[in-house]
Formats: sequence, C-alpha cells, structure tokens
Amino acid sequence: MAGWLVGGRDHDKPAPGGTAPAGALGTSPLQNPDGTKPGLAPLSTPEERKAGRDLIAKVATAAPGPKDGYDRNEFGPAWTDNVEGVPLGGNKCDTRNDLLARDGTGVEHKDGSDCVVTAMTIYDPYTGKTVQWTKQQPTRIQIDHVMPLSYDWQMGAAAWDKLKRVQIANDPLNLIPADGSQNASKGDSGPASWLPANTEVRCSYAVRFAQVSLKYKLPVTEADKKTMLQQCGG
Repeated sequence: MAGWLVGGRDHDKPAPGGTAPAGALGTSPLQNPDGTKPGLAPLSTPEERKAGRDLIAKVATAAPGPKDGYDRNEFGPAWTDNVEGVPLGGNKCDTRNDLLARDGTGVEHKDGSDCVVTAMTIYDPYTGKTVQWTKQQPTRIQIDHVMPLSYDWQMGAAAWDKLKRVQIANDPLNLIPADGSQNASKGDSGPASWLPANTEVRCSYAVRFAQVSLKYKLPVTEADKKTMLQQCGG
C-alpha cells in the first residue's frame, strides 16, 4: 500500500472513518519527549511498558490545592502564538493550527495562508479512529490539554508567573488533537477519573501525562499516579 508523509515519515493511509493501520498510529511518547512529532502511538511491548512505568515512577504526588482563582485567562489568550520557550511558539501560526498541522495528513490550508488548516485526515488516538475533518465542523476535533489547565492550577500553577502558565497551555507536549466528545467528557479530570476510550493508548496517555508533570515540576494526586502506573502494567 502506498504511504504518505507525516512529520517526515511514511505512513500507510488509513481508511476514512475507520481504524488506522499500525503505520498511521503516530509516535511513541517515549520517542517524542518535546511533543513535536505527530500522534500518540500505543506502547505495546513489555520493554516499552516498563520504560513507561519507570518514567511515571519519577512523578511526585501531592494533594490538590483549591480551585479558587482559576480562570482560563490566567493561562493567556487561547492558542496564542505569543509564547517563548516552547516548540512552535512565535512561528507566526497559532497553537491550534500548529497542532492540527502536526497531527493531520493531507492537510489543506486557507487560500493565501500557510497556517490556517481548513481540511485534513487525522487519526484520533483517544478513539482509535480516523476522522475526515473540515473547518465547517470545527468542534469535531478539539485540542486536549493532556494535563488540564485547571488541574495544573490546583497542583501548583496558581503560584507561577503568567509566562510559565502560557507555556504549559501552548506546549505541544501537553496538547493532542482528539475527538471532541472525548475532550468534553474529560473536563479537568486526572487519569484516576478519566482515560481515553481507546484502551490500547492508555499507557501512552499516562506516559504523556507524566512527561508534562516532570517537565513542569507539577505533582499529581496519589490516585492519579497509581492509575497511571496501572495503565502500563504496574
């Protein structure tokens, strides 16, 4: 089967609306420490899952603080490109379109723009299905904050300066384009309360959650860490 390029790599083209073949599942989080490569591939071998557990084991735990004072605006304008210190920041394209272009294939842009994505095919790791997305149905694919902003706030981001909060809100490591209903059902839940419907990607999701936690030195709850380890066989 002919492949197509995603992030410089060949992938077998998935059937519209169906499940993607193995080659289209994206990148292992263990091979994507800065979040600039597309997708979220499952961790399926014993060696990968052990590496996932080892990484999760490094995450600190703490009880959540109050949600008092939380507001989305405390993390800057939604999808701002005006952010320093994270990949893709300041590239003259907003974060949402950066992420659609990162994970989409067959990407089409608005006439006269090399930023605004108007159509694409995208594999959604949270459901395990491929989606034919167009800008006419914008909420069908939403950008999930793996470590939700309200969760960040309660676990320590309330004490950060504004710049650091804008960074975590727009860091590709913390962002995955996914099914809109999955994103809505998640809300600001941690892994103990919400996991992707696609069971094959749950270990990878837990690893990505841990990567964000470790990068930003934010703890997780004890229940969340226990759940995260369980997803990788711990």
